[in-house]
Amino acid sequence: MSTALVTGATAGIGREFALQLAARGDDLVLVARDVARMEALADELRSAHGVDVEVLPADLSDRELTARVAARLASVEQPVDVLVNNAGYSLKKRFLDNDVADEEAVFDVLARAVLVLSHAAGNAMRARGRGAIVNVSSVASFLASGPYSAEKAFVTVFTEGLSAELRGTGVTATALCPGFTHTEFHQRADVDMSRLPELVWLDAPRLVRDALADVDRGKVVSVPGRRYKVAVAALRLLPRPLVRVQSRGVHRPSAD
Repeated sequence: MSTALVTGATAGIGREFALQLAARGDDLVLVARDVARMEALADELRSAHGVDVEVLPADLSDRELTARVAARLASVEQPVDVLVNNAGYSLKKRFLDNDVADEEAVFDVLARAVLVLSHAAGNAMRARGRGAIVNVSSVASFLASGPYSAEKAFVTVFTEGLSAELRGTGVTATALCPGFTHTEFHQRADVDMSRLPELVWLDAPRLVRDALADVDRGKVVSVPGRRYKVAVAALRLLPRPLVRVQSRGVHRPSAD
């Protein structure tokens, strides 16, 4: 039996990862800010699947609390076999209209925490010769639409480099790059997405199921949904000036 640690585990894609990992028999370490929601989810997973569930409250914009999560990942006595770096949120206004302290907090959650936790997990997993790291990025990482896009671009490229570094160790690293997904993400950011057609939306259970299959295959970049695979392939071929033009007017939260 393996143990998975999921950040941002109480809602959206993170919650779906917790549900599906528990359903396949993995014990869990849940990381989020909302203790009440974590405890409720932990009780649900224990009852439904008979797995052990540990609750680890942490705001990943707080460096001390992030270090506690890193220490849990580094534990030799209680090894973690799968890390899902999913925690994230977005600011509604454009970069120059936000307080820079708020931008720094988002950066710490979306980028710095991914780096710190991947470092802790990667070293521990490499020493054991097995494990998987899943860093939830976004289709926005292939655009040029402000800090959110840049932070997700860091996650994608960082994960690609980490995967290369881990080659041959028995440990994999996968960047999951979803597009628009039916979760609480946009509602919590207070952004009205009702004008988008249903065609562009992904289903969270299918997304996570496909992502876990890609992880099992050792895929480095996982893009759920055929239409988003085509979009990402096109964006990778376009000259950057055209990508910047296509990204004009697109601002956070764009895809997650």
